[in-house]
Amino acid sequence: MNFTALLQEFLYNQRNPDSETAWEDVPLRERPSFHGKLTLYASAVATFYAPSDICGVGGMRKERIRAVSSWRKEGVRYDCVFVNRDASLPGFRGLEVARVRQFFSFTSGGIFYPCALVQWFHRTADIPDTETGMWIVERDVKADGSPFFDIIHLDSIIRAAHLLPVCGEDYVPRNLVFHQTLDAFRSFYVNKFIDHHAFEIAF
Repeated sequence: MNFTALLQEFLYNQRNPDSETAWEDVPLRERPSFHGKLTLYASAVATFYAPSDICGVGGMRKERIRAVSSWRKEGVRYDCVFVNRDASLPGFRGLEVARVRQFFSFTSGGIFYPCALVQWFHRTADIPDTETGMWIVERDVKADGSPFFDIIHLDSIIRAAHLLPVCGEDYVPRNLVFHQTLDAFRSFYVNKFIDHHAFEIAF
């Protein structure tokens, strides 16, 4: 992973939201540079409107999303999130799922950017699984099998997402622990049954 290149691409996309030029085709002289300070965070709080859930006044709900290398001295915790990709599309068709590896922020050109370093998941089909009604996703990886990373703005994150492993026909190892799940399995169900709000947005 080349973090500097990811940060340059993020800044270019933020400054040129309507550009149709692929990042690979952007001349080096036009790629923004950054030499400032990054502030790292172990978590972020998502606040969203969920009137169907039992929650606070006016239907507002908060949840903490974590990205830490050690959670209660038991292992890593890199939570997954729903990311808004196209609000004009219904349900999960307008969303993506990503796993947060680091929250951070920085200031460039007088603008404050709260960000997240993420790993993407992609849908395996154009419709949900016919047996469970849940969408199935897989990790995005490069040709050599290494993870595909990206930097996104926190404003694009809607809330936490809960993934369930697709176990297939093989036995699950007895020594598998919870923090290994997202790395041990290839495919995952996007669990829309975790709460009312997830059921409403991940159909």
